[in-house]
Amino acid sequence: MQVLYPTFFLTPLTRRPEVDVALCRAYNRWMADLWKVSKGRLPWVLMPPLLNMEKALEELHFGKAHGAVAVYFHGMEWDHRLSDPYFFPLYQEASRLNLTIAAHSANNNFAVYDLYQRDSGLSTFKLPVVGAFHDLIMKGVPAKFPDLRWAFVEVSAQWVPYILRDMGIRLRKQGVHFVHADILRENRIWVTCQTDDDLDYVLRYAGEDNLLLGTDYGHNDTASEMLALRKLKEDGKVPARIVDKILGDNAKAAYSL
Repeated sequence: MQVLYPTFFLTPLTRRPEVDVALCRAYNRWMADLWKVSKGRLPWVLMPPLLNMEKALEELHFGKAHGAVAVYFHGMEWDHRLSDPYFFPLYQEASRLNLTIAAHSANNNFAVYDLYQRDSGLSTFKLPVVGAFHDLIMKGVPAKFPDLRWAFVEVSAQWVPYILRDMGIRLRKQGVHFVHADILRENRIWVTCQTDDDLDYVLRYAGEDNLLLGTDYGHNDTASEMLALRKLKEDGKVPARIVDKILGDNAKAAYSL
């Protein structure tokens, strides 16, 4: 089994709600057809037309009925952060439908995209997702939806120790104390790692139940690892028991497979 993510939607495409709806509907129906042909082997992540929340909620219901297991979010959505209450109705419905919110390495803000696109895929696509993780937890959004799962995809996991340490400093100033290794588990968050991450170090902060593996099959970029499954098993960086979790049980839990 593989969970399929789109490429076409990595960048901002339109400011027109009717175009956003048309693009997302077309993609979701194409993926529904592919899922049916795969006999369930290829679950997928649906695109919500977030410029029209009523239509976005309709797409959640269509996706749930046709093989979708998650809802795609960019690190930035138009002029909204992922912590914006504008998205709360969608989070609530995703929780009710047992769909994961999946923040993928991508950016849907025209100003940020135009500022960085010629120079830095890191600033354009990856840092917004890392910032969204930090912002969501600091604002307590996962706690508002106690049954909702979250995934942060294709930004490696090497940033997890840094972000959790930063959060620890900020929260201690507010009189809040926490154990780093509990944050992902308590907030029902999974993060995709890469085979060149320092996994022994990352696991001390992330815990062994909340890492996944992203292969980025079909691409040739910094996250692409065509032999990722074999490499993770053969490298010996982490115990085989944990490798099995990353490649199996954790993914099942993250997407409710």
